[in-house]
Amino acid sequence: MDVTIFSTKPHDRQFLAAAAGSHRLRFLEARLTPETAVLARGAGAVSAFVNDRIDEAVLETFASLGVRLVALRSAGFNNVDLAAAARHGVTIARVPAYSPEAVSEHTVALILALDRHIHRAYARVREGNFALEGLLGFNLHGRTVGVVGTGRIGRGVARIMASFGCRVVAFDPSPDPDCVAAGVAYMDLPDLLAIADVVSLHCPLTPQTRHMIDATAIGSLKRGMMLINTSRGGLIDTRAVIDALKAGTIGLLGLDVYEEEADLFFEDLSDQVIRDDVFARLQTLPNVLITGHQGFFTVEALRAIAETTFADITAFETTGRAIHAVP
Repeated sequence: MDVTIFSTKPHDRQFLAAAAGSHRLRFLEARLTPETAVLARGAGAVSAFVNDRIDEAVLETFASLGVRLVALRSAGFNNVDLAAAARHGVTIARVPAYSPEAVSEHTVALILALDRHIHRAYARVREGNFALEGLLGFNLHGRTVGVVGTGRIGRGVARIMASFGCRVVAFDPSPDPDCVAAGVAYMDLPDLLAIADVVSLHCPLTPQTRHMIDATAIGSLKRGMMLINTSRGGLIDTRAVIDALKAGTIGLLGLDVYEEEADLFFEDLSDQVIRDDVFARLQTLPNVLITGHQGFFTVEALRAIAETTFADITAFETTGRAIHAVP
């Protein structure tokens, strides 16, 4: 099958080409938008990434071009208009679990770096400053860690934090039996927010979860706590979180995702002015650590994403059904 692949970087091309088999690939650096959708002309399938737009206009173009499958290289699909896909007869497939350990481990890396101020210490030592003032951390052992969402990634974070000697509590509409057996205590979200020293978010972005950490939820937080989001940027109301950081309600913030990241992440903007004033404000705060959506970025995850993507494309070509089709 001819496959047009949007939003590719050199690492994408390396792993996708290795997994493609006999499929014919066309790699594009351009993001998928209503303006670039026409570049899929001649393809039977398209592969898109997390910040690509698959809306009504894009899907209408795909239908007119004969594109029948969009294979997402991500687990989330909040960037897809599923109703429009159904209307235009375009199947949407995703990668439901590429390497949950990659994101779980990155989450814990953010927790450790923030707790012990590793990012600030590194910058100081590079400048010959070996003073310890301002770098005081706390023991994770004995602290309460709240995991919001106990899918594969959340379960991984819970397991790792329990190994540090933390008390792990969780919120999820569907408690996981393995977590319960491991001693994780499930509770309502407000109760979790009130007692957790560290809160880590691991939820899909849906209308119900959008801005789940807003001004109201922040009012329930334990003062000085640490908030981590490696899931979807829209889970938090960034302006409300900035207010909470300034007030000291949130003591430490670690982000691998950002609500308006589409025009920022995955690009080198080092010679440009960041025009997003909210993001720029976050960058000025010393108790904030941001990484650019790299939680998934391991050899194992990229290999799994590529293999799953082409398993779906091959299955669709031979049977008309994708293995991991989104309903």
